[in-house]
Amino acid sequence: MDIKDHIREIPDFPKPGILFYDISTLLADADAWQVTMGRLAKEVSRHQPDVLAGIESRGFLVAAPLALKLGMGFIMVRKEGKLPGEKISYEYDLEYGTDTVEIQADAVEPGQRVVLVDDLLATGGTMAAAATLLRKVGADVVGAACILELTFLNGRSKLDIPCSTLVTYDE
Repeated sequence: MDIKDHIREIPDFPKPGILFYDISTLLADADAWQVTMGRLAKEVSRHQPDVLAGIESRGFLVAAPLALKLGMGFIMVRKEGKLPGEKISYEYDLEYGTDTVEIQADAVEPGQRVVLVDDLLATGGTMAAAATLLRKVGADVVGAACILELTFLNGRSKLDIPCSTLVTYDE
């Protein structure tokens, strides 16, 4: 099955000139979603993680069912101010300004093997920030996995971990 056949392309979203790759059509197709989860499970399993960390927000849609399928825990990496309780934060630079990602202080134990999961690897900034944040609390970030990759944005170059993607777009 070609997963790309189940991803809808929406031109000029969220602004003119942007081509948005919409995974909602993939999620709505039970067979395509099962195949996607199976392929991601195979990629992620080779890293032997203890827990999966989903990156807000579409990463949650991918990481939570994948963690369930693999029989492991799932934690959330969120934008600032979205998590209750004590949090650990990491601020990182954007092209014009900064952003902050957070995890709950007790989300991972030092030494736990973590794989980062998101729907899309684009510029790599948020994925790299999430890896730095998790290392800050002693996690062993061993890999990353995404459904899609926009290779022309060269996000992989910002990562110092192996990253598996199932579908690539070159323009």
